[in-house]
Amino acid sequence: MSELSLDRSSIVAFIADIFERRGAESYLGEPVTMSQHMLQGAVLAERAGASDELVAAALLHDIGHYTSEFGPYSPDDTEDNHHDEAGAKVLEHFFPPVITECVRLHVAAKRYLCATDTTYYGKLSIASRHTLELQGGPMNDAEVAEFRRNPFYEEAVRVRLWDEGGKDPDMATPPFRHYVPVLQRVVDRYAVGRGK
Repeated sequence: MSELSLDRSSIVAFIADIFERRGAESYLGEPVTMSQHMLQGAVLAERAGASDELVAAALLHDIGHYTSEFGPYSPDDTEDNHHDEAGAKVLEHFFPPVITECVRLHVAAKRYLCATDTTYYGKLSIASRHTLELQGGPMNDAEVAEFRRNPFYEEAVRVRLWDEGGKDPDMATPPFRHYVPVLQRVVDRYAVGRGK
């Protein structure tokens, strides 16, 4: 199914198919697979009592690793693969801006946290430190100010913290299908709100 033929009734199945086919791929040199990482982010969001939208954002934040024209990340990469922008592009027609902005900003949120929280860099995995350098390193003051102008920056920071927490090889998660109703609710509400 091409992205061009997707609609609100098929986007969740499209994403589920990506998880099914590619979720077992390794995740950036981390001790979890890509699907484990994304599911763990969703579990952490649920545990925090987050809204459906933020649970969905935590679940989908790295979808761009599957859809980026630059391919998935490799520990040998010397350039960023822009998975944040790729993921937001896939989701933007079906999911509300809070979700697409969290996806688009989760890399920037890492850079932001490294600039504004003196303890955050020490919490990053080796792989995450490597990608930080590819992604521009900690933000400067002007970038911090620009990031804070985004109306969803606080939500993006929350998603980023769940992202960093989702790298535990021992964390149990429900399967992707557990989140299908959440995703469909979000998609349907957004479509109704736009009169689609």
